[in-house]
Amino acid sequence: MTELRKKPQTCALLISTYNWPEALRLVLESIKTQTRMPDEVIIADDGSGNATRELIENFQKNFPCPLIHVWHEDDGFRKCIIWNKAIVRCSCDYIVQIDGDCVLSPRFIEDHLANARPGWFTCGSRTLLTRERTAQVLAAGTSSLTPFSPGVCNKFNAVRIPLLTRFFRERYRRGKPYISKGCNMGFWRKDLIAVNGYNESISGWGREDAEIEVRLMKLGIRRQSLKFAGAQYHLFHKENDRSRDAKNIEILNRALASPEFWTPHGIVKK
Repeated sequence: MTELRKKPQTCALLISTYNWPEALRLVLESIKTQTRMPDEVIIADDGSGNATRELIENFQKNFPCPLIHVWHEDDGFRKCIIWNKAIVRCSCDYIVQIDGDCVLSPRFIEDHLANARPGWFTCGSRTLLTRERTAQVLAAGTSSLTPFSPGVCNKFNAVRIPLLTRFFRERYRRGKPYISKGCNMGFWRKDLIAVNGYNESISGWGREDAEIEVRLMKLGIRRQSLKFAGAQYHLFHKENDRSRDAKNIEILNRALASPEFWTPHGIVKK
């Protein structure tokens, strides 16, 4: 099999969002600048109101690829459930996953697909914006950012050097598992289906990305890092309520202790 045939044929970009249409607007504008357009964009909406729905409807009128809105009612922080609904709706063989407050560099999708490999999932990085810079880009409505823009923190996460990407993808933080950030990940859809998607026992902020990483690795899927590629700029916001974190850590620890990779609390309920 040639290297080309090992690459994904189709790619979906999944975006989680909740009641921040101003940020989602910037993210959608950044998608329109991609050098490799996703084959579909699916917005996993955890119960946003009319402002988000109207924004998506306006973008759907002339978006460069299918833009699908998957929504459920607001009943607290239920990100795992809406992620699973979006995965089911996805028609592509590869999924790139981001949050709705992460503005993408123009080669974001291109970089993810160039580094996708069967038997691996990808954990990317994020570049943080200061509170002041976030307010400026929201006010200006622009998604044009570079590592050298003012108010960009941890700038090296936004630098693109493809030769270093290949060097670091198996070396970066090797031996330190469960570090994935759900705001920048790539998966083969069949692998997500094989582990039954996200564990819906996890609610509220945190640990859903580490928990699914645990189960993917127990399935035999390895983690690679996407360094010096796939840059995104994370808008500043207040920390989410972390009152469920201790409970979610318990669920993560059970996954670590179990030999199972398939969760009964995922896409298929048993």
